[in-house]
Amino acid sequence: MKKDTTTQFKQSTLLPWVEMRVANQSRACYEAHSHDEFSFGIIEQGHSDYKNRHRVNDVRVGDIVTINPADVHSCNPKGNTWSYSMLFVDTLKMGEIQRDILQHAHRGYNQDYTPFKNDLERNPLIQTRFLTLLEALIDDNSPLKAQVAFYDFIESSFWQHGLSTEKTQREGDVLRVREKMLDELTETHQLDNLAEEAGMSRYQLIRAFRQHFGLPPHAYLMDEKIKRAKVLLREGKEISAVAFELGFSDQAHFQRHFKKKLAVTPKYYQSHFISN
Repeated sequence: MKKDTTTQFKQSTLLPWVEMRVANQSRACYEAHSHDEFSFGIIEQGHSDYKNRHRVNDVRVGDIVTINPADVHSCNPKGNTWSYSMLFVDTLKMGEIQRDILQHAHRGYNQDYTPFKNDLERNPLIQTRFLTLLEALIDDNSPLKAQVAFYDFIESSFWQHGLSTEKTQREGDVLRVREKMLDELTETHQLDNLAEEAGMSRYQLIRAFRQHFGLPPHAYLMDEKIKRAKVLLREGKEISAVAFELGFSDQAHFQRHFKKKLAVTPKYYQSHFISN
């Protein structure tokens, strides 16, 4: 029997309650079926007839497909092939995160979970936040980045316009979290631990930190690492040693993030300060 290499599955190591499915130029068709989990994903190539709850949608590149637990649905490509990335999320965990977020909008909110309102989304914010989440899961390096990205995606998907977005006045608490991260620059930080340090919920911390510093915790930490890397590179330290000292998984990981921030490689940056 010929092996199908167009579809791959992976359990996330950063968020173990998330399963990833990536299809690359697949011809697979699916009969009507349902999942116990929430599932959502993005169409990356081709287009498809997506049937969900007696509705038929023509989904195309960039569309975010959303499927609730027990929704009977099917997806079949129109044309030769299609490519997509899907996430399958444990329903209990989804409900827990939704409660953390939505109780700030609905006093006393305590539902097991809230279903997606729409079968697909074309909202640019939702698309961007899904891609950020997918990138964090594929990058597989920062639990904190993946956790914050998941919260951001759920907020954009379920938060309703017109609901309260009051500022959180917790300066001392977020300063304490920042100091903890900077004191433990090379540690692998978890959102739960940082929220406990601040005496906030996870969602409260993300909002308060972003409001105060302009970046969520993981991005602030990465920004600080790159600033420190510049100092070490100007001093002539080996690039591999800089990567190790600042807690990057390897030199390639360091180089990728350095280039995202400065648009040049560490080697190119260093060459302007150190003569060989």
